[in-house]
Amino acid sequence: MAKGRILVVEDDFDISNMLRIYFSGQGYDVQVAPRGGDALTLTRKQLPQLIVLDIMLPDMDGYAVCRELRQTTRTSHIPIIFLTQKDERSDKIAGLELGADDYITKPFDIEELKLRVKNAIDRVDREKSMDPRSNLPSSKLIEEQLRELMRTTETWSYLDLKINNFDAFQEVYGFVASTEVLRFMALLVGEVVDELGTPDDFVGHAGNDNFVIITYSQKAQALLDRIVARFNDEVKQHYSFIDRERGHIVLESGQEKPLMTLGAGMVSNATQNFADIREITELAAEARRRPAGESSEPIETAW
Repeated sequence: MAKGRILVVEDDFDISNMLRIYFSGQGYDVQVAPRGGDALTLTRKQLPQLIVLDIMLPDMDGYAVCRELRQTTRTSHIPIIFLTQKDERSDKIAGLELGADDYITKPFDIEELKLRVKNAIDRVDREKSMDPRSNLPSSKLIEEQLRELMRTTETWSYLDLKINNFDAFQEVYGFVASTEVLRFMALLVGEVVDELGTPDDFVGHAGNDNFVIITYSQKAQALLDRIVARFNDEVKQHYSFIDRERGHIVLESGQEKPLMTLGAGMVSNATQNFADIREITELAAEARRRPAGESSEPIETAW
């Protein structure tokens, strides 16, 4: 398993290729973006665990890329190491003020950069508790976001998403295949949130088959509907042709289990006042467990 996913944002092919080869050899999964816009697109599609970011880029400077990443909730936690040919104190201060985690000047010592990368990834993994399968925030960071909801005056919706029959799928298809399902889920949710959500929306992996979304979008219902519809349709690609055709899988015991579907529940401060974060999560889970079509105010929706 890779040590972590690194995104190298560098328009100099010789440098980016050297970093790709070197860090791949160190056991990292490395992606390269030659432009700032490419970096933002790749980051939205699949969150890296660290970004090595050149300041001088052809379309937008590294400061603008860093600012965009730091102002977007889902990418604000990703550590950024600036690469630059400049060695002026003002440039370093500018980068650090934007939230960069480190700064290294070209030409650089590759061993020093390797240690800085490792230390930054290790620090974030400890502090933010990223789920290694989906590479989404879990536990501590989810709790922090929930506590923020209790303080904000903005209208928000909290979505509780659970993959039904995930354990049965893992029993039949194995750990690697089930991990691919979790990565598929993370990618799908990210795409829909980019389309219908806001830059401040948060996506987390609460554990195993459970994901959460905090959205400030006025299209929260449409967002939930799109995720559920897409998951229920596209998850079938993770099954064999035979299982897709018959619509179920067979466990080793001979028991039949349905194909995976997505259960979802949503609550919002637009329809209810919440006393604490436990009330938010419990009511959303209750909405998720309620049969489709059955409603109970003030819970907004259930699948």
